Amino acid sequence: MQVRAAGHLDRRPGYYGAKIVLTLAAFAAGWVGFFVLGASWATLGIAAFLGMVSTQLGFLGHDAGHGQVFASRRANRLLGLVVGNGLIGLSFGWWVPKHNAHHAHPNDPSRDPDIGVGPVGAPAADGGAHGRTRLAGGLARWQAELFVPLMLLRSTGLYVSGVQDLLRRRDWGAVSECFLLALRAALYLSAVLWVLPLPEAVAFIVVYETVFSLYLGCSFAPNHKGMPLIDGDSTMSFAARQVVTARNVRGGRWTCFILGGLNYQIEHHLFPTMPRPSLGRARDLIRTFCVDNHLGYCEEGLVRSFRQAVGSLRRVGPYVPAPVGDVPSVSGPAGTPKRSSDSSIPSD
Repeated sequence: MQVRAAGHLDRRPGYYGAKIVLTLAAFAAGWVGFFVLGASWATLGIAAFLGMVSTQLGFLGHDAGHGQVFASRRANRLLGLVVGNGLIGLSFGWWVPKHNAHHAHPNDPSRDPDIGVGPVGAPAADGGAHGRTRLAGGLARWQAELFVPLMLLRSTGLYVSGVQDLLRRRDWGAVSECFLLALRAALYLSAVLWVLPLPEAVAFIVVYETVFSLYLGCSFAPNHKGMPLIDGDSTMSFAARQVVTARNVRGGRWTCFILGGLNYQIEHHLFPTMPRPSLGRARDLIRTFCVDNHLGYCEEGLVRSFRQAVGSLRRVGPYVPAPVGDVPSVSGPAGTPKRSSDSSIPSD
């Protein structure tokens, strides 16, 4: 009850009200700048800016998907549909259940949809390429080197997966989502092709998608890559699963802004509905709980977290952090963290 008693699960309407207004204003300002500049190669700078703002919109959609923003489920869904389907072209209805499955079974190769997707997915539990095609198996051997190049396709993969899911569904929710996606695509392409000559229009789209993909991918990559894989039959408790498979990124408010609060990955996985601004405030309490109960608490700087994530792709078998003891930061391959018999979490 400590987390709830401290108010860390309370709604933060002031923060999210300002965040939504400022982010939408930045998005609108980017498009105003685009039309003001007109047919100019300088619009490539606008494309990069819009790619970054679109990722910030994605963070808002992420928070809405977890019910962090509003008390009403309908209001959270509406926000998610607006920023996801309407503004950045990602299916909110497809992403939410996929992401919830990840939270329920983090780093479980058999049940986590974020594991093993594509040639740069997490390595198989036996370190091999079992079940992969020959091409995917070959690419897997070079997954560390291909990590950044293939990350450029991240947004395209999300677009395609979302549309494929909507086409499989037969309900009015899918119809409304398809309408929003089609409307967004039509307005986006019409604006770009109307203002810019074809070569500049193509360059604009490429720059936008490149920045969006890299920013989005780099925000999620440090969170779980290189952390232990959990067998589906494991009797590990909920709290232990969430903690030992997640890595925090050390930093202050600037890091939290850049990474959309995902730098507090342990806190987020233990309390998915905790509003973003409360994650940092709850860190000390949760870290103390994790260390006292021998769950481990992996926290690294941004550069080192990327090195560990990419380095794990070069190793055979899963990356396993060192046991913690009294040290609240874990790094380097070693043994599996110890777990106490009491693995309840300090809240509800």
